[in-house]
Amino acid sequence: MKAVVLAAGKGTRLRPLTEDKPKGMVEVNGKPLITHCFDQLIDLGADELIVVVGYMKEVIIDHYGDEYEGVPITYTHQREQKGLAHALLTTEEHIDDDFMLILGDNVFQANLKDVVRRQREDRADAAFLVEEVPWEEASRYGVCDTNQYGEITDVVEKPEEPPSNLVMTGFYTFSPAIFHACHLVQPSNRDEYEISDAVDLLIQSGRTIDAIGLDGWRIDVGYPEDREEAERRLSGDAEAAPDESAEETVESDA
Repeated sequence: MKAVVLAAGKGTRLRPLTEDKPKGMVEVNGKPLITHCFDQLIDLGADELIVVVGYMKEVIIDHYGDEYEGVPITYTHQREQKGLAHALLTTEEHIDDDFMLILGDNVFQANLKDVVRRQREDRADAAFLVEEVPWEEASRYGVCDTNQYGEITDVVEKPEEPPSNLVMTGFYTFSPAIFHACHLVQPSNRDEYEISDAVDLLIQSGRTIDAIGLDGWRIDVGYPEDREEAERRLSGDAEAAPDESAEETVESDA
């Protein structure tokens, strides 16, 4: 299975850490964020890494070259920062089967294997981790709306008034159907092409979608204090280690 890492962002909110490097090269616990992503994806069975670069791309390319730990790396270039769906479309010509996607600014110690397994078992067009966050933080993410049975009926990106506090995390597996959805996505009110809108199109079209509850922890490194929290956990928070034998599933009606 190929794996895509989205790493084109500037990391404006992480300044001054990103004054001389792209967001994905910010170090957490002694390693760049992208390295953490690579290690996890290879552990999940990735046989090719496709990295979407943009801002200060040469820093990433010079650091990693054309392989990491024996796994080949292909780079694609997002020339304008137009959202995650726009970034993903730069990889379309390199993918013809199911693949993993991770946001290059996320650090996980969680049940990622459950996502890969469930997507394969159900032949789903999308599978992703979801977690409940504090209500005041929900507007930072793609928020899942659910019906009375707990089934996901809609996904909306960074809403001003979140319909729930259940959000998508930064790890997914997709079939190539996601590319057709990305082509159909219209610019959001942020003038970006959102990956959550593409997932929502899959849901509305009746595709099989699996949402799996997070078991463990995840840090979206968007601010310097997030980096500090990720370092604290990685440097020995044994209580935060996930139990991969447990799997909580949030149903979708798709």
